[in-house]
Amino acid sequence: MTAPPGPATAATTGDATGDATDAPRRAWVAHVMGLPVSVHVRGPDAHGPRPAEAVHALVEDLRGVDARFSPYRADSEVSRLARGELRAEDCSPQVREVLALCDEAWVRTDGAFDADVPDGRGGTRFDPSGLVKGWAVERATDALTANPALDGHDVYVNAGGDLAVRCAAAGSTGWTLGIEDPDDPAGLLTALRVVRGGVATSGSAHRGPHIVEPSTGRPATALRAATVTGPSLMWADVLATAVVVRGSSALGWITGLDGYEAMVVLPAGTSDRLRATEGFLRLLADPPDAGGT
Repeated sequence: MTAPPGPATAATTGDATGDATDAPRRAWVAHVMGLPVSVHVRGPDAHGPRPAEAVHALVEDLRGVDARFSPYRADSEVSRLARGELRAEDCSPQVREVLALCDEAWVRTDGAFDADVPDGRGGTRFDPSGLVKGWAVERATDALTANPALDGHDVYVNAGGDLAVRCAAAGSTGWTLGIEDPDDPAGLLTALRVVRGGVATSGSAHRGPHIVEPSTGRPATALRAATVTGPSLMWADVLATAVVVRGSSALGWITGLDGYEAMVVLPAGTSDRLRATEGFLRLLADPPDAGGT
């Protein structure tokens, strides 16, 4: 990847090619939920104390989400729920909301997204991480931009490569976001221009083949990566996982979902390695050699 402001460690980076504005900007980076989270603010008061306080509140909110939802923390509600120490109806409102959203995601993706994942012993365990990250970042970003300190400012939050974008500056042209080549982490496949919404990438570039086909229990390997854009980061993240499970044929399915677009990367050596929906191509700041569905 090229060097955006903030960490360049995930599948989608920010500000890869620069933006048509010389407004002041500032970036903060924190390690939250087991991954780097960077917050980027552009506008007249970007270097003032009030935006910094608002960003601090966002980071603390994400830390609270991690404490409640992490499957790696023995005292989290998700872990206690998995051990049978806590009933779903006794969980906090946030956890009950996520439980309902995981059920909805399973239905909306025809089972391609499933929060019940293999436990390595022939059974399953509940792990909502594939939905929680996008859900948490989206709600935290909305709270951030609702803060009067950020009036008239452009913001994006990058959580390990999944981005929530909110532009409010007068005449803003959006942020330019680079999409990493999963077979060449030093390079970009292309770049998107985004004013508002979410961008999520799923694949095996950084964590290996960790996405499992629910119907078989085996890793999904038909695609190297899938990037989905749309109005909601949470649903873009869920849909990116579902596209990896479904394979390149999922582009036709995505086209039928109002507001969402996708690009997929097939394994190296495959002809027509990049494929994208027509709507995705219209978002490109630097179009790649990608065919529409």
